[in-house]
Amino acid sequence: MIARLKGTLVRKTTGQVVIDAGGVGYCASIPLSTYVRLGEVQETVELLIHTHLTDSSLTLFGFATEEEKSLFLKLIGISGIGPRLALNILSGIGPKDLEDAVEKSDVARISLIPGIGKKTALRIALELQAKLEKKEKILAGREDGKTDDLVSALVNLGFHRKEVEAVVREVVKRHPVDEGFEALLRDCLRSLARL
Repeated sequence: MIARLKGTLVRKTTGQVVIDAGGVGYCASIPLSTYVRLGEVQETVELLIHTHLTDSSLTLFGFATEEEKSLFLKLIGISGIGPRLALNILSGIGPKDLEDAVEKSDVARISLIPGIGKKTALRIALELQAKLEKKEKILAGREDGKTDDLVSALVNLGFHRKEVEAVVREVVKRHPVDEGFEALLRDCLRSLARL
């Protein structure tokens, strides 16, 4: 799977680029926001790539920022929205504006995007809202230094990160906010021993 492309920009249109990387020309579909950020032909460019594989094709989608790519992936996770429509949405509204419209449940603003009717706009608003709220909760959890320290300590002891993160979340919920690191670590180890 291709995750990133860096090379010489050979061709650039509003919806597509060709990048020469190591003598191979890679064609990637891009949103308008990425097109605006790209340099001129023959300059070195770098794009974040989503490789979309179906039974009949392999298509690359390129993005200038992690925010664009992340939102694209959330959009194609919504029932009835394929990669082409997701790209069209990102071309019709910037990532920040889309997030604002979703947070405010501004279906009218979303339905102004070409190719998006009111029903699809409502589905986007509802489903993206849930995904963005989940992202905010994850970011809030990451801000807690104690949680990060516990996860890091347990991973360094040889435990797998996925099971450690789940155990740490449960242990932190059970203990008071001012609980010491050692007490939390002991409880995590007890919980992991029971798995």
